[in-house]
Amino acid sequence: MAALFDPYDRSSWYFGQMSRQDATDLLMGEREGGVFLVRDSATIHGDYVLCVREDSKVSHYIINKVQQSEQTRYRIGDQTFNDLPSLLAFYKLHYLDTTPLIRPAPRRVEKVIAKYDFEGSDQDDLPFRKGDILTIVSKDEDQWWTARNVMGKQGSIPVPYVQRYDHHHHHHHSQQPSAPPFSRDSHSPAACHQPEQPAIRRPNMQRKLPAYARVKQCRVPNAYDETALKLEVGDIIKVTKMNINGQWDGELNGKVGHFPFTHVEFVDNENSGSAENS
Repeated sequence: MAALFDPYDRSSWYFGQMSRQDATDLLMGEREGGVFLVRDSATIHGDYVLCVREDSKVSHYIINKVQQSEQTRYRIGDQTFNDLPSLLAFYKLHYLDTTPLIRPAPRRVEKVIAKYDFEGSDQDDLPFRKGDILTIVSKDEDQWWTARNVMGKQGSIPVPYVQRYDHHHHHHHSQQPSAPPFSRDSHSPAACHQPEQPAIRRPNMQRKLPAYARVKQCRVPNAYDETALKLEVGDIIKVTKMNINGQWDGELNGKVGHFPFTHVEFVDNENSGSAENS
């Protein structure tokens, strides 16, 4: 079968943060060999993994990002390429183990159903009612995902307020209790009456900007991405914009750029940032 994909259409084959098991499960659901995806390496930050359905197994090929003088290159086995599209284009024509690359894996649509009403308290939230069915767009963090409702509106939803929706097996729980009042900054007293549904702590969305945050996890950005900020633990970063996709804008050491919000926490005393902003 001839390859039918555009290696320069990154959105078709790049799946971002995805576990080895999830990639294997997705590709094992495909009948033909040569179906593939590219995910981030879970062990080496900045590297990638090419996952391919081959015969009756899924192969995971590490793609190392290597710096050669001024240029970033991508190495797989003993082959080196200038960028990922060039690598994929090569393996459209050449075999990996038992197959060349044929087409990217389809993106599995994941739906959830609301267990409780959620009013939302932030402009980026997606309010919903118990029983609403939502489509997951991205899993930005443990407690907060981005979802889309049937009207096409997109926003953040609290994960404990929803559950996986399977229309084959789903039956509606009519006795589901109403959810406790929602609080981002503290545990709601009402949560005491609903032990199975704790209030969710999300202090980072109720801030007036600009605000100062302390880096809690270091990050060396992709050398390809000139707009990403390099983060060192303990750095104080000036947050200027909080984007719903989880990549926030900020200023650090005189450089303006973006960074993942999961790597920082706001300084409790919002005024302390001015003293530390050196």
